[in-house]
Amino acid sequence: MNAIFEHFPYRVPANKRVRVIVNTDAANEADDQYAIVQALLTPKLDIRGFVATHFGTHRTDKSMEQSFDEIKRILELMDMSGDYPVYRGSVGRFDPHEPAVSEGAQFIIDEAMRDDAQEPLFAIFLGAITDLAAAYKAKPEIAGRLTAVWIGAGAYPHGGEEFNLGNDIAAADLVFGSDIPLWQVPRDVYKMPRVSLAELAVKVRPWGGIGEYLFRQLEEFNVLPIHSLRWPPGESWNMGDSPAVSLLIDDQNFDYELRPAPEIGEDMSYAHSGTRRPIRVYTSVDSRFILEDLYAKLQLFHELKGSGRGK
Repeated sequence: MNAIFEHFPYRVPANKRVRVIVNTDAANEADDQYAIVQALLTPKLDIRGFVATHFGTHRTDKSMEQSFDEIKRILELMDMSGDYPVYRGSVGRFDPHEPAVSEGAQFIIDEAMRDDAQEPLFAIFLGAITDLAAAYKAKPEIAGRLTAVWIGAGAYPHGGEEFNLGNDIAAADLVFGSDIPLWQVPRDVYKMPRVSLAELAVKVRPWGGIGEYLFRQLEEFNVLPIHSLRWPPGESWNMGDSPAVSLLIDDQNFDYELRPAPEIGEDMSYAHSGTRRPIRVYTSVDSRFILEDLYAKLQLFHELKGSGRGK
């Protein structure tokens, strides 16, 4: 457990804690960073490590390495560089015929297959789900030893175009067709935690170096010339990756449906044969809970660091 949690105003009992692997395309946009920081500041989560993954080749052919560097940057800003391992994940899409097991995928296998761990294991995926597909292909036994939480794919019942899914359709379909316990947060649901830049300026930016960085990198990304005329909207953002963290804090057990996993077509549409195992599909997430938890933890972290009680 991170030493700073010893000084938090509350305790999380050992039997309530969970092991977590964070798999993220951290350099893709500007909201993965918020989810990473919230995870790092959540005492319930025993973070075992981070895996950097790719986000396609539409902007760069080094997207995984850029994500790796971004995770490292966040840890450095929080003075946590030596506290958590960071692994290089997949550099591109999953190839079912010649699957490549990245060091990140191997880490998922190794952590899942540990026999000495008491806490349940969750792996959260904030981008393409390539590394989970590769890990499962190499070691199907991991299916009974972890739960995957994925921010990705389109709304039910029809599916459709979605960024994380589009970066690796084959990987997602393999995971959907597996027996890995899966919590899916589809596009219409992960778009719910909406914030304004004014809100972030008031509630995130004041809290030290990491608060300033979170706000600044989002504001800078907002004005990059690479964007379409319609996105980002200019004065708002969706914290679309943060539900993967908040659902481990509270799983909102009245806000999901159990559905047979669909087959995923090349056009990212869903086909519902009903033959695959049920997965948990979220229909709603609590935006107030997600955002206020983040704001409070940033403030607590800043105050503890300032008092000398944090690392």
